[in-house]
Formats: sequence, C-alpha cells, structure tokens
Amino acid sequence: MAARLIVLGLLLAASCGQNDEPRFRVEDFSGERAFAHVEKLVGIGARPSGSEGAKQAAAYLKEQLRAAGLEVEEQTFHAGTPRGPVQFRNVIGRTHGSKRGRMIVIGSHYDTKWLPDLRFVGANDSGSSSGVLLELARVAGRERDLWFVFFDGEEAVREYGRDDGLWGSTFFVETLKGEGRASAVEAMILLDMVGDRDLRVTMPANCTGWLVQQVFDAATSLGWRELFTYRRQEVLDDHVPFVAAGIPAVNIIDFEFGSGPGRHDYWHTEEDTLDKVSPRSLEVAGRVTLRVIEQLRHAAKPE
Repeated sequence: MAARLIVLGLLLAASCGQNDEPRFRVEDFSGERAFAHVEKLVGIGARPSGSEGAKQAAAYLKEQLRAAGLEVEEQTFHAGTPRGPVQFRNVIGRTHGSKRGRMIVIGSHYDTKWLPDLRFVGANDSGSSSGVLLELARVAGRERDLWFVFFDGEEAVREYGRDDGLWGSTFFVETLKGEGRASAVEAMILLDMVGDRDLRVTMPANCTGWLVQQVFDAATSLGWRELFTYRRQEVLDDHVPFVAAGIPAVNIIDFEFGSGPGRHDYWHTEEDTLDKVSPRSLEVAGRVTLRVIEQLRHAAKPE
C-alpha cells in the first residue's frame, strides 16, 4: 500500500508540473492566418463605433473565438459622446481557468476612426492587432486564464481627452474594479498597429517597466530584438486605463506608419490599406506575445 501511495504521489507531482507548462507552441502562430483575419475585417469596410460595420466586425470576432473553443461574451454599453449617444461593444474571449484565479489580458481595439468624408478601413489600425489576437486565440485556446479582449471605442470621436476615446477599455477596467477583480489581472498586453511592413515596435514611456523588459527578453530569445525599442514619449492607448488602475500593462505598438522612415502619413488616412500589412510583421508580434506569456507563467510576479 505504501509503495502504491508513493507512486500516486509522484504521478500527481508530475501532473502538477505539467500543468504549469504552457499549453501552446510559439511556432504554431501563423502570420498568414492572422493576415486572413485582417483581410476579412478590411472587407467589412469602415468600423466606427456604433456603426453597422462595427456590429458586423463584432459578430465575426465572436464567431472566430467560439471556433477556437473560448467562452465568449459581448459587453455592451451606451455612452454620451461628442457625436451623441453611441452603443459600444467589447468582445471578450476567455480560455478555461484554473484554481489560481489569476489572468492575463491580451487586448486590441477593433473599431476604426470615425471620419465622415473619408473611407477609412483601418487595415493596420485596428485590423492588424485584431487579426493577431484571433490567431493567438486559436494557438493558445487551451491555455488557462487568458482573456482576449477586443475593445470598441479606442478611437476618439473628435479629439482624444478625458471625455473622448478609450471608451471600451475604460468601461472594461471599471467593470473589473466594480466586481473586485482588477487585482486578479497579472498583466495586460496591448497590441496596436503591428502590421507595418517596416515593423519597428516602439513601446511608450507610460508602460509598466518590468513588462517592457519581458517583451525585450521575448524578442531577444526569438532573434528579433532589433525590431523592438523604447519610446521616451507617452502614448494614449487602451493600456492607459489599466495602468491607472494599478494593473501592469505594456503597449506593443509601431507608431511610425508612413511612406518613409520616421514618417506617419498613413495614419488615419485612406492609405491605411491591406497592401501596407505584412504577414511577417503579424507573425513577429504574435510570437513575441506568446513568448511573453510563457515567461510570465514561469516568472515570479514583481512586488
């Protein structure tokens, strides 16, 4: 009997050790698959908050998340904006949890800038990051405690400020706080504008320092460190409500998106089209994100 108990104990210990290992492979992330999602979203057309395009995009996101085996929720709310009342839709895909109760949030916005006189399809901003998140959900769908959150209303209706922009991420964080769950978020990884053919990720100053280092370490391990750098300026993006709530957050973003080095002339213009997006760039962003998740699973959380 004693021998049987010892064997059982060893098996249980081995099982617990296996449960601590990520249930995905970084190399399974496909830039081509992510690009196909970007193509679908661009095919819908403009997707400003409250529009038919945004509704169709949300439906597509939910369909793909369910196909990946995730629990799906549409978080809807109304808000008064400079353009009048608007209905917003956050789309959330959750992998199955464990008894630890802690989670990692991976985010992207899926809305496009509301521009009345311009057909803006947002292939890079926000199609690229949304395509990456859908492929991440496919690859890591069996991993525990991951929340893939597609924020509506990142774009300002008129001008970014206290009362305009970041509508979905602010609502999401306030909901977490109201439910007493904000402290359960181990880290928030935001992706935005990661499809540029000339990828140069510049993480802004208003990110959590140790998470920035995690991204650098992940990029180094995969041979892409030269594509990632640190920006001294802050960026107003969907990671900001998380940081303000005391949740560690990092923004993986390539803010230079234009016709040449250092230029930004494609941003929020009709030039933000599918031909500017590279499957290889999507693959870099996706695989680095997966490696960060791997690292977080093995690292002790900083005090």
